[in-house]
Amino acid sequence: MEHPASRIDEPVFHLAGVQKVYGSGEAAVHALRGLDLDVATGELLVLLGPSGSGKSTLLNILGGLDRPTAGRALFRDLDLGGADDAAITQYRRRHVGFVFQFYNLIASLTAEENVELVTEVADDPMPAPDALALVGLEHRLAHFPSQLSGGEQQRVAIARAIAKRPTVLLCDEPTGALDVATGVHVLESLVDVNTRLGTTTLLITHNADIARIGDRVVRFADGHIRAIERNARRVAPKELHW
Repeated sequence: MEHPASRIDEPVFHLAGVQKVYGSGEAAVHALRGLDLDVATGELLVLLGPSGSGKSTLLNILGGLDRPTAGRALFRDLDLGGADDAAITQYRRRHVGFVFQFYNLIASLTAEENVELVTEVADDPMPAPDALALVGLEHRLAHFPSQLSGGEQQRVAIARAIAKRPTVLLCDEPTGALDVATGVHVLESLVDVNTRLGTTTLLITHNADIARIGDRVVRFADGHIRAIERNARRVAPKELHW
């Protein structure tokens, strides 16, 4: 079933001719080669392609961690390439949540305390226990990372990302270090956040089966978008096999 929020007209991201080049001359690496893409508010968009195809570079630009070499990358009316550093820092703080392949939790803090690190700097944070409950970890508040499974640690990382109520959630291979059963639980948490909170979610994977959970799939190859496809229906993570 199509996610209703994905039909809202105004895109949360608008990309036009976005290029990213690292280095210069013969050693130059063309990571992105002129991308055009709109991302709808509330959409769950899957970025699919092999390693080195440009997916992570694009996510870094959308998250304000890097800037395009050429072209326009807009978050609503904010130019992510042209805005000053202070505006980009505020953008990341107010609007962006990141989830990476590795959890980056602080070992000496409990699950609740790891999430509270974000709530202390957010404008309108979600209480840490509420964020952990959203990912099914309300019974793990006092546990340290060493007492949690890999999947539970990743769900703490998701709770940490969503606790500041981000507009967009950017996920780079969030199941890459997990087995299938554990990965399904993590994907269920991401889908639930997207559905219940309406958080625009971009998810990188090289796994074609995972792409079925999204509203649309953007296929990357060699710095280009090769195809953009709309899924006839969003498949529940528990239906996936890889």
